[in-house]
Amino acid sequence: MSGTTTFVGMPAFPEAAAGAVRDERLRANLRHATHTIRDKRAKAVAELTDWEQLREAGKQIKDRTLRHLDTYLLQLEEAVGAAGGTVHWAADADEANRIVTGLVKATGEREVVKVKSMATQEIGLNEALAAEGIAAYETDLAELIVQLGEDRPSHILVPAIHRNRGEIRDIFRTRMADWGRPAPDGLTDTPADLAEAAHLHLREKFLRAKVGISGANFMVAETGTLVVVESEGNGRMCLTLPETLISVVGIEKTVPTWRDLEVFLQTLPRSSTAERMNPYTSMWTGTSDGDGPRTFHLVLLDNGRTAALADEVGRQALRCIRCSACLNVCPVYERAGGHAYGSVYPGPIGAILTPQLRGTASGIDASLPYASSLCGACYEVCPVAIDIPEVLVHLRGKVAGQGGRGHRLERAAVRAATWLLDRPGALAAGERIAAATRRAHPARLPGTGAWTEGRDLPGMPAQSFREWWRKNQA
Repeated sequence: MSGTTTFVGMPAFPEAAAGAVRDERLRANLRHATHTIRDKRAKAVAELTDWEQLREAGKQIKDRTLRHLDTYLLQLEEAVGAAGGTVHWAADADEANRIVTGLVKATGEREVVKVKSMATQEIGLNEALAAEGIAAYETDLAELIVQLGEDRPSHILVPAIHRNRGEIRDIFRTRMADWGRPAPDGLTDTPADLAEAAHLHLREKFLRAKVGISGANFMVAETGTLVVVESEGNGRMCLTLPETLISVVGIEKTVPTWRDLEVFLQTLPRSSTAERMNPYTSMWTGTSDGDGPRTFHLVLLDNGRTAALADEVGRQALRCIRCSACLNVCPVYERAGGHAYGSVYPGPIGAILTPQLRGTASGIDASLPYASSLCGACYEVCPVAIDIPEVLVHLRGKVAGQGGRGHRLERAAVRAATWLLDRPGALAAGERIAAATRRAHPARLPGTGAWTEGRDLPGMPAQSFREWWRKNQA
C-alpha cells in the first residue's frame, strides 16, 4: 500500500455523491451538525477583534516554515533526540507502517491504544497492524463509533458526524462486546449515557495498554515538543499511561518556535470546536524519568508532501491545521457527506490535499478538484487563509492536461468557439440559423449528459441580440 489509502471500491466523486444526496437521513444529520458547528464558530471568532491579524499571522508562519522546512525538520530531529526520543523518517505509507509495526512488535505487545490521528488513517496503519496480529483500539469517541460500526470517518473533526444518537446507541449495544466491555443494559440514546458507556468500555483498555500511538497537531522545532489538542481527555490517557509512545506526524505539522505556536492555539480551537481554548492541550518533549512513557518514537511522514511542496500554487494546502471549518460551510459537503470523497480528508481541503498526496491517476482523485461550486466560503473561514478555490482551479487545469474523452471534447468545443467568435460574419450567420431552427433543437446536446442531467438547456430566442439592437436602435 504505497501512498495515501483510497477507500476500497470507491467510485469517482460524482457517482458517490449521487447516492449520498438521495439518503435523506444522512443529509438531515449533516445539515443539523454542520449548521450547529458553523454558527457556534462564527460567534467564537467574532469575540476577537484581531481575528484577521491572527489569520494573516498564521498564514505567514506556515509559509515561512514551508519555505525552510528542511532546516526546521533537522532542528526538530536534533531537539527530539536531545530530549530522549528517537526520530524515524518515512518516505511513504509502506515505510511508515513497517516502522510502526516493527516498533510495536519489538515491545512484545499485541495491542495498542490510539489517540485520533489522521496521518495513521491516511496510511492505513490499523490494517497494517492487524495484518501482524496487533489490535489497535481507537479511543476518540467518534473514532470509536466508526471502528465499532465498521464504518469510515466522514469529517475531520467529528468522524461520526453522519450518525445520529439512535444509530450510535444501536452500534454500542450490538458491537461493544466484540471489542471488550459490553454496553450497559438498557443503554439509552442520551448523550450522557452514550459517553458513560464509552468511558467504561475504554477505561480498561487505557489501564491495560503498554503501547500508545498518536498523531500531533503541531511539532515545535526549537524544543522538539509535540502538541495534541482535544476535548475528551482520551488523548492525555494515551499519551501518559503507556510505557511506549509512537507518534506518526506529517512533516508539515512543524512550527519553528513556541511563539509561533501561540498563534495557532488561539485560532485552532475557535475554528474547530468554537471554544476559546481546548479543554485538553497536551505537550510532551522526549521522555522524563518517572513521568509518562519511558520510550518515545517520532515517525516523520512524507507520503506525497514533498511533491505538494514543489507546487507553488498547491503547496498552500500544507498550511492546513485540520480545523474542519471549510467542511462546515461547504454546500457540496453538506449534501454529499465525507464518504463520497474516498479519502480520510473530505470536504474542500480534501479536494485539494488528496489529489496532491495521491496524484490524479485514479478516477476518484481526478474528480476531487471538481467537487466544488467555487463559492469561496471555504476560503473565507480558513484560519490560515488557504485559497482553496484557487488551488481547485489549478488542479482542474492539471487534470484537464492529462486528457480523457471529456476534456478532449471540451478543448474541441473551445477551439470551435474561438474560431467562431473571431469571425463576426460567421457568428451572425450562425445566430440566424440557430434562431430559425430553434424548434428542432434537442433537449440535450450530444456528449453533455453529465452537464445537462441537472440543468435545462436555455431556449433559443426568436432573434439574436444583434438583430434586436439593429431594429430597436433604428
